[in-house]
Amino acid sequence: MRNNGYFCKTNHILLTVMKITRFLALTAAMGLILVSCGKTSNLKNTYSDNPDRAVWLDALDRVCEPMLTALSEGRLKADMPVETTNKNLESRLSCTYLEALGRVIVGISPWLELGPDDTPEGQLRKKYIDLSVKAIAQGVDPSSPDYLNFNKGSQPLVDAAFLAQGLLRAPKQLWGNLDDSTKVRLVRELKSSRVIKPGQSNWLFFSAMVETALFEFTGEWEYERVQYAFDRFVEWYKGDGWYGDGRMLHIDYYNSFVIQPMMATILDVMSKHGLTPGEFYDKQPQRYARYAAIQERLISPEGTYPIVGRSLAYRFGAFHALSDVALRHMLPEPVTPAQVRCALTAVISNQINAPGTFDENGWLTVGFAGHQLHFGETYISTGSVFLCTEGLVALGLPETDPFWSDPAADWTSKKGWAGVDMPVDHAINF
Repeated sequence: MRNNGYFCKTNHILLTVMKITRFLALTAAMGLILVSCGKTSNLKNTYSDNPDRAVWLDALDRVCEPMLTALSEGRLKADMPVETTNKNLESRLSCTYLEALGRVIVGISPWLELGPDDTPEGQLRKKYIDLSVKAIAQGVDPSSPDYLNFNKGSQPLVDAAFLAQGLLRAPKQLWGNLDDSTKVRLVRELKSSRVIKPGQSNWLFFSAMVETALFEFTGEWEYERVQYAFDRFVEWYKGDGWYGDGRMLHIDYYNSFVIQPMMATILDVMSKHGLTPGEFYDKQPQRYARYAAIQERLISPEGTYPIVGRSLAYRFGAFHALSDVALRHMLPEPVTPAQVRCALTAVISNQINAPGTFDENGWLTVGFAGHQLHFGETYISTGSVFLCTEGLVALGLPETDPFWSDPAADWTSKKGWAGVDMPVDHAINF
């Protein structure tokens, strides 16, 4: 009887294994893969053999394809659904389309700059380089049905700046592939945004970013706008890697959405041209790295993060700074590239796969974890939420980089809550 029981159990185990094998084969055929960082993600398309990179690329493709395809064909205004809590819909319609373009470009540009190649990912990159170049051309062509507003109201300054930052991140593949007529038109539109006066907040870097792009691509700028932004933020530094958004400290993600990544991009251009003297410029990279280390600690073992502050509808764009610091190979010890990759993969998987993140036609919706319209402030509309792409900037690292090639690793919160002994955290005092 004991042997019969043993064989019954063995047969049961074998049947279970067979069922699991069939299930795995079925899910593989459906595009479901087990990510090496331990997250299951429903992939629409797989463009990389690296399972984590595949998650990021799939997110990029799902978010960007409807918008860039429509704009490249001059039908964005006709096709893109626009939702907002703002009762004055016209105020959002006047700016939401430039928002969509600028916010997609700022996030995918480091990846675009890797250029095309013969791999599935390289061909995907070629597709998006072509779409982006055509989309920009449509957006600055006065005869296009999708001609974009760069100067009416206040919001266009914001997205002129995001577009400018994207161009600076992809000077070869974006700026370099624009035809001469489009370059002239784009410069004219960027200059036209100068009529918009920025507030005493992160908005100062929008003016500064536009001027920095104009300087890089034309050799001319209104430098005082750049200097003024840095002068104010030197005063607004609060300590331990955090800047106030204006005079006051705000507990939100604007150090990541805007302040520190834009500061870093502007400093790149200034440094290139020998324009970065002073003590502040030596301290800022360390402050940026510290802020990124704090961001990594905010990601829970489950790949969630605190729902705090405004603009949460930008989803994983909240980790722009962490992704950018990884892209720059500036992560401080003991934060490793692999643990950042795994932490961000978990966050991206959670938010991109939440039911309702995309509508029935594949357009990104307003929300945090799904479709949640009231996560959008009155300044948020459909075009706004494409800022989630900022969290994907580390795709600008090639697949051979340790960020992608190192074995999966648990991130700080996951290790700590699992009982792993680790060094204590310390603030910086400069």
